Formats: sequence, structure tokens, C-alpha cells
Amino acid sequence: MTTDPALRVSAPWLQLREAADTAARSLALASRAARYVAARPGAGDEPSVVYDLGSGTGAMARWLAPLLPGPQHWVLLDHDEDLLVAADMAYAGRAADGAPVTIETRPLDLTELEPAHLSGATMVTASALVDLLTVDELDRIVSTVTALACPALVTLSVVGRVRLRPHDPLDPVVAEAFDLHQRRTVAGRTLMGPGALGHLATAFARAGARVVSRPSPWRLTATDAALASEWLSGWVAAACEQRPELAVMAAPYRERRLAQAAQGRLRVTVQHGDLWVVPR
Repeated sequence: MTTDPALRVSAPWLQLREAADTAARSLALASRAARYVAARPGAGDEPSVVYDLGSGTGAMARWLAPLLPGPQHWVLLDHDEDLLVAADMAYAGRAADGAPVTIETRPLDLTELEPAHLSGATMVTASALVDLLTVDELDRIVSTVTALACPALVTLSVVGRVRLRPHDPLDPVVAEAFDLHQRRTVAGRTLMGPGALGHLATAFARAGARVVSRPSPWRLTATDAALASEWLSGWVAAACEQRPELAVMAAPYRERRLAQAAQGRLRVTVQHGDLWVVPR
């Protein structure tokens, strides 16, 4: 994505959500990725080269690298150089079999993505990214990955379904406004929001790829109160930005929900989806 400040995320937010992301991502699709890496020509000799799109602080590498066999070299690509500095200081650990894992960071505006940026890729990954992109940007990813003929693992894409317990009559009102906000136009870019994952799956299938999908929901409980509170505040704020007339009723709603989170009573399920894509 672009460097537009409206779409920037902070390192503290990424750190806060990392444990929930780790718990949510599909291990079944990670296993497919591991089998692919183990079976590739030269496995165990030459490092697998994994390009992570919109890498943020490197959480995807920290999660996936220890699940893949053999030596690995990760190239983390993001438009936000501050996040890349944080990623450069993070260590992904070692591979599943103890082989070394190295990390390199490169700044890149994904609106300019082309095959030359992913030279020698064994695999392409992305996490919590595609819902922030436009149709053209998603299609650019599809054409790039297809041209490279390498697989892609795309995780934690929002799909527009949220459930909070206990129920509140304002839940669906806020959810609807938030989904509209995710599809807003920012600096001339109309975001795909919850429609991104379906578009990506269809576009890859039309390009001849094999596509496997799995759910990857956040399930936030009393032990996730800090994340639930931060998420809830952002969720309500985005809904009010989209529909300012909600502000009067949203303020007490937010306070009720934050009190429930602080008391350990709030349960939140945020649905996401993961994709494993193998071009034919």
C-alpha cells in the first residue's frame, strides 16, 4: 500500500495483536507450506527465499519460519521504514529442523510491485494486508505471483463478521458502519475491505492457481482484555468516522463495552480468512 498516513499502523498495535494473530493463523495451511518447501528442488542446500508483503515488524516471519524446514532467507517488504527498523531488530528464530533463518528488510510501496521485486522467490507471504488494498493492487499481486510461479500464503484477512458477547443492540449498527469504513476511498484509492479475500481467491483461480482457504478467527477472551479494548476503541471510532451521526449513541456504547472488557466479561470473535495459493 501507499504511505498515506490514514493507513499507517503503529508498532505498539502490531505488538499488542501478535499473540492473537499467532493463535488465529491456520496451521493446516502452514503445514502445506512446509511440505512445499521440503519438496522443492535443492531443499536443504540452498535457502528458501520468502518475500513477506506488508511485513510490518516481521510477525509473519516469527510465526512461519519456525514451522518451515531448512535454511531460510526472509525479505521483509513494507512502505513504512519505521516498522522495518523494528523488524530488522527482531529475530525470527530458527527453522523447524534447527536450520538458520536470516532476515533482510527493504522499503517498497506495494502499488509498484512487480516480479523484479521478488527475484528468486520460493514463496510469497502476507498477513493482515489485503483488505487495505484496492482491486488493482490485489490484481497486481495475483499477476506478480503467477508470473513467478511460486506459492503464496495470505493470512488474517478480515471478512466482515464480528460477534461480541454479551450481545448489545448497537452491535450490528456499529459493525455495518465499520464495514463501510473498510470499503472507503482514501486519497483516491477505494479499499476492498472484507471483499478482498474473496476477490483474491477468485482472481488466483481464474489465473489457473490451486487455492485452499481456511478460517483464522480472533477469539478474544478475558486474557485478551488489553487487545479487546484497543480493538473495540478503533472499531467504534472507525464506525463513527464513517457515520458521524452515530457518535452520540456510540460514546456510551463504547464505555459499556470497555467496562465489560476490564471486568473480563467481554468475548469478541473477529472472523478472518487465510489462503494457500499454488500457481499451476
